[in-house]
Amino acid sequence: MGLTIIEKILLRASTQKSLSDFVYAKVDFCFGNDITAPLAVKEFLKVGFNSVFDTKKIGFICDHFLPARDLKAANNVKLLESFARQYHIKNFFDINRCGVEHIFLLEQALVRPGYLAVGADSHTCTLGAIGAAAFGVGSTDLAVAMKEGKCWFKVPRTLKFIYKGKLQRWVSGKDLILHTIGTIGVDGALYKVMEFGGPLVKALGMDDRLTMTNMAVEAGAKTGVIEPDEITFSYLKKITGSQLKPTGAMKSLKSDKDAVYENIIEIDATKLEPVVACPHLPSNTKPVSHLAHIKIDQVVIGSCTNGRITDLRIAARILKGKKIKKGLRVVVLPATIQISLQAEKEGLTKIFVESGCMVCPPTCGPCLGGHMGILDKGEVALATTNRNFIGRMGHPESFVYLSSPAVAASSALTGRITHPKEVS
Repeated sequence: MGLTIIEKILLRASTQKSLSDFVYAKVDFCFGNDITAPLAVKEFLKVGFNSVFDTKKIGFICDHFLPARDLKAANNVKLLESFARQYHIKNFFDINRCGVEHIFLLEQALVRPGYLAVGADSHTCTLGAIGAAAFGVGSTDLAVAMKEGKCWFKVPRTLKFIYKGKLQRWVSGKDLILHTIGTIGVDGALYKVMEFGGPLVKALGMDDRLTMTNMAVEAGAKTGVIEPDEITFSYLKKITGSQLKPTGAMKSLKSDKDAVYENIIEIDATKLEPVVACPHLPSNTKPVSHLAHIKIDQVVIGSCTNGRITDLRIAARILKGKKIKKGLRVVVLPATIQISLQAEKEGLTKIFVESGCMVCPPTCGPCLGGHMGILDKGEVALATTNRNFIGRMGHPESFVYLSSPAVAASSALTGRITHPKEVS
């Protein structure tokens, strides 16, 4: 019986000769952020651990409240900095060298194809786009991983999604994953792996692939994964500046032809138009053309879902030479400092500012209702983020719609949810 990509990585990382329902496996990298890692550190110290398994395979990325929004946030960063210094942890990243963790880790080449990575953040699944087995875990699991370098895993079953057809203009990876979540529901892949493939996925750039794996958890999945290929390795070479050749275990990073899937779902995206998720679930999706009557108060372009350079290029192309709707707030958040510098170099930042947007430093900020874009009662936001639950971006009586950068930028010009073809 053949194995899937994720099963191969888990088996390689364990001491077992064959997979059972549970595995105790070595992690190649573990990490947390300025909200989750302090909890892990406190548990680590509480149980009396006095050493870490590998000073180079642990990361603390301060990204959620960057820069620190209040005293508690500042204290969390200080706690992580002190712990990293005490235990000689090399990968502590704060305001002067940082970014949203799931994108920043790729830039630093800390997670690679074939790795087993665990992160105390649900969107760790983003990293599956490069062919890693990337699982979100709790802070107590992270505490044990920092000490032992291992974690227990229940081996998840895999759902395979095959995307076919031809994408219409302005349809992106964000639209594919929103459509998929709308089709199967927020629990449609509960504790499963979502393996994305087919000719459409093979033709996508890495930024669109990362968007798709990022939102696997919004369908309840344990992780998402895409078979690495030349596009993957070219992308990693470009953002890290170093050649990464597929050697050793990387060469077999594809599911076997006789791998067993729980289900295989084929999706023809030929007739798909840009998709928007309506309040208050990522699965409550509608075509953008059905929502032209929805007026908005705020637009957010950024996050671990859509804060990469290609996302910013798309938004800037639509906004160039135009002004956002008077009275509308538009917040743009490049995902990392490297992306921010690239946006400045290409003139994208100038386009955003001149159109009336506020360009902020890399942070998770408004996505989780943290800072830099909180909604008041009754306000409506259109965001390129990944969640639109009740109260997600502020007041429990606010409303969040999710879309691609193209739809977000187009809507910023009109003050209502708008198809890009209306303004381009």
